[in-house]
Amino acid sequence: MEPADADVYFGKVLRNSPSGTRLARPQALTTYFMFLELRHKVELHRMTGRVVECPLDEMNRPRGAKDAALRIPPTEPEVGTLFTGWSGELAICRKFALTARNYTAAKLMSQVGLRVSEACKLDLDDIKWNLGRFGKLHVRHGKGARGSGPRERMVPLINGADRTLRWFIEDVWGQFDDDHTRPGSPLFPSERKNADGSSRRVGDDALRGGLKDAAKAHLPGWGEQLTPHVLRLASTL
Repeated sequence: MEPADADVYFGKVLRNSPSGTRLARPQALTTYFMFLELRHKVELHRMTGRVVECPLDEMNRPRGAKDAALRIPPTEPEVGTLFTGWSGELAICRKFALTARNYTAAKLMSQVGLRVSEACKLDLDDIKWNLGRFGKLHVRHGKGARGSGPRERMVPLINGADRTLRWFIEDVWGQFDDDHTRPGSPLFPSERKNADGSSRRVGDDALRGGLKDAAKAHLPGWGEQLTPHVLRLASTL
């Protein structure tokens, strides 16, 4: 892609498009190439002999746009450092069950790209161990698109997610609730109880707070930049 290609696309193809489209397309390209330059510039040069550069020059750069909200996820070694330190913390933390719950939910986000809102709404029954090679998660409250409402999907328990969940259910879950067979039992319970003695469902604030504290302790270079959304993006790279 060269500046001449951008001239043709924005000057002819999008000439009569709505102004919002003409603003969004160059912004998306700028964000994409910014990511390539920051994360893969050296690798791409080694592979192709070319230095990656955004094809949008001053003539086609979006006018009046805000700075790109570029959210680059941590690298695989950085994610490994985070969870290695976090797992070591489980042996000395004051509240093991809560720390282990936050650890498991965050690791699931990084392994299979689960959203924090989706993790909060999972039930024990949503784990389908007999489906596929590793088992699958039935995400019943997935993010919808264009006002369509929640969308269901099946998520394979790849990248070790099956082992993570087995450990959590066998060694940790019982410290929140003593009945695995209760209908509607949440996969990630809260320490607070319902009127019948069962555990409530964890809220996303607790999982976000757990990830923030762990990042500050074990991946200080990221600090508060490591949100659940950024973490789940690591599973797609």
